[in-house]
Amino acid sequence: MAFIIGFLLLSFIVHFIALIPFINILYHAKLQRQNQKTTDAFDVPTPIFDSFHGKKSGTPLGGGMLVIAVTTLLFFISFPILYYFWIPIHSVYNNVGSEIKVLLFTFVSFGAIGLYDDVRKVFFAGNQKFYGLRLRHKLILQIFLSLIAAYYLYSELHIHIINVPFIGVWDVGILYILFASFVILSFANAFNISDGLDGLSCGILMIALTAFWVISHSILDTPLSVFISIWLGGVIAFLYFNIFPARIFLGDVGALSFGATFAVIGLLLGKPFSLLVVGGLYVLEILTSLLQLLSKKYRGKKLFEVAPFHLLWQKKGWNESTIVFRAWIFSVLLATLGLWFAFMK
Repeated sequence: MAFIIGFLLLSFIVHFIALIPFINILYHAKLQRQNQKTTDAFDVPTPIFDSFHGKKSGTPLGGGMLVIAVTTLLFFISFPILYYFWIPIHSVYNNVGSEIKVLLFTFVSFGAIGLYDDVRKVFFAGNQKFYGLRLRHKLILQIFLSLIAAYYLYSELHIHIINVPFIGVWDVGILYILFASFVILSFANAFNISDGLDGLSCGILMIALTAFWVISHSILDTPLSVFISIWLGGVIAFLYFNIFPARIFLGDVGALSFGATFAVIGLLLGKPFSLLVVGGLYVLEILTSLLQLLSKKYRGKKLFEVAPFHLLWQKKGWNESTIVFRAWIFSVLLATLGLWFAFMK
């Protein structure tokens, strides 16, 4: 446990030091937030969002690039350190290599889609009809990557059951691939939608990852414990610069990667129900956005005054920091409830 905590502290220090010059690099590269033609994750114009956040134009985005790169590097370095000090490496799947592969594949590949989207939004906004990637193109790429990650989980780690507290364990066989890919795809976009207020998405993630960290340590899964600790250290360091007023944003490169990887960790832990509870605020964010979109499309009118959920409270006059801090409080409660479900026999 001491080494796991040590990796978190090391990760925080390295990320914190690296973020200071990285922010300046993003300024020089002009990879900064643009408000022209701003749309949400469903390619729907968001004038209300722009009215609240227009002043944030020019803030560097792409912080997710640094977190992905540094976390991946430290994750690779951690194993020689564990071997050097004769620390045993346990995996509940008896296949450490495949567990690492599915984690890093999701972490990096979804980040690549997000980076491409960010670059198109910033540097080619005036030369294209759509702001960034079109929804259909982005979803096709995400579905493809989600299916690959889900196939890894099923074929190499032999995960094919779904554990639902108070109901039992369901063996769904090969249908697990469809289930897992849907979960990964949903959380990737849910995280992206929630990344709308300074410190909101990463603050929730910090709390949720802490809950998953407890679960991974309880089942003695070394790769997951080490990865979560290193990633958590990076998220905390990033959050220091991301809370209101934010000096840097994740960008889609971080949002898509973080959401998809969070889902994969929940699936690797064998706790999909706890994943829904611990990540309950992400679920609420994407549900309100989806219901709003469907209502406008099929009913011709809005279901909510504005969506997603966090924007509704901002429209009602709540201060941005108030919304974020209260979301963190509810996230702590949901993480605690998720842990309770996780440890239910």
